[in-house]
Amino acid sequence: MIKNLSVSASIKAKIKTTTRSISLITSAVLLSSTASFAAYAQSEQQQALYDIAKNVSAENIEKDITTLVNFGTRHTLSETESDTRGIGAARRWIKSEFDRISAECGGCLEVYYQSEVISGEKRIPDPVEVVSVIAIQRGTTDPDRYVIMSGDIDSRVSDVMDFTSDSPGANDNASGVAGTLEAARVLSKYKFNGSIVYAALSGEEQGLFGGRIMANQAKKDGWRIKAVLNNDMIGNIEGVNGVINNTTARLFAEGTRVTETEKEARMRRFTGGEVDSPSRNLARYIDKIADKYIENLDTMVIYRLDRFGRGGHHRPFNDLGYPGIRIMETNENYTRQHQDLRVEDGIAYGDTLDGVDFDYAAKLTGLNAVSLAAMAWAPNPPANVEIAGAVQPSTFLKWDALDAEENPQLKGYKVYWRHTDAPQWEYSKYVGNVTEAMLENVVIDNYFFGVASVNKDGVESVVVYPGPAGSFGE
Repeated sequence: MIKNLSVSASIKAKIKTTTRSISLITSAVLLSSTASFAAYAQSEQQQALYDIAKNVSAENIEKDITTLVNFGTRHTLSETESDTRGIGAARRWIKSEFDRISAECGGCLEVYYQSEVISGEKRIPDPVEVVSVIAIQRGTTDPDRYVIMSGDIDSRVSDVMDFTSDSPGANDNASGVAGTLEAARVLSKYKFNGSIVYAALSGEEQGLFGGRIMANQAKKDGWRIKAVLNNDMIGNIEGVNGVINNTTARLFAEGTRVTETEKEARMRRFTGGEVDSPSRNLARYIDKIADKYIENLDTMVIYRLDRFGRGGHHRPFNDLGYPGIRIMETNENYTRQHQDLRVEDGIAYGDTLDGVDFDYAAKLTGLNAVSLAAMAWAPNPPANVEIAGAVQPSTFLKWDALDAEENPQLKGYKVYWRHTDAPQWEYSKYVGNVTEAMLENVVIDNYFFGVASVNKDGVESVVVYPGPAGSFGE
């Protein structure tokens, strides 16, 4: 938590001394977070991140979206017995694809259905089994730490209860499912320290039920979830406002956790953290990934849970306090969302294949894949980060040492800070494999601060803001 720390004797000595060279912690000048970390500039894993982005195939994504569209409708209440039409056929095909990917990597994926019978709901009045498809790529040293990529299986037309009409759902959201499958194909060729989950979730249009089921089960099973990347519409580049642009994407990230206690809220009022929730710092992390590894893509971090008054499958995870964001196109076309197939006043309505840019969907899939890989290779984000420095010239940070068996790749830690009105981290300093650091003559009142862990190849975790407002958990 954020409080007046009991400063160690070593830190006290550093405060008293005027010798700039006495310690690594007190000798560094401010470094821009965009400057290269020279010791790791050409590391094997960092090169692999570039390769991962390049290996995503637009052709595979087009093929998978086409297959999903050809099931006619994937409405949650639609046909389940047919092998060619409806939600049942779609989810069986998705599972067969995950099984095939797993076979090609020697069984590296654990593939299973996850389901629950839902009834008595406004959009599911009668009992319906909501079935998602989950594939887990287990980490080698820290398998209980998870990062998740998801897309939604189901589709709909104008009437949310119409489960018989053709509902192609090419962009919403065959694009997200196809991206998730392609990320699994690419990343299954590598091994990671943490676990990666690929999820094709059902029941989104009827009330986010697949996400609720998965989030509740994850909490019950004690999953240490560090990131949920919900991909919902990643293929449209032509907006209803006439803008056509394939170079931007949006990252929606909520602020203060909905699970915050009254005590934590009081603490946050005096110490900050409104814009440094785990979801916000997850979004900043992915924004930085885009800048470094994804060609011709600029991401917009949007300080909101989702689009105005709307929601997506990351929300059930946010509801339980897990870090989660929505990744999606910048330019939506509402004539292609939730629409009956028709032509009116010369406008073709409906979510069909001709509204999907497959190269753009591949670009956003690459962003997901690189982000998942980086977080799974990086050590666990620092836990129990604390800060002090009120009415002092310098700022002090400390955190718990990471478990050495779970994080054998750990090199050390990096401290970040930025001006309070800056959207992205501006300054950083690598402080070594220590559990406390001092920023000399950096006044706590003027900046926001955080700590990331760094592996031996220079791949970093998400930055963790001090105290409960920014905690990623253990």
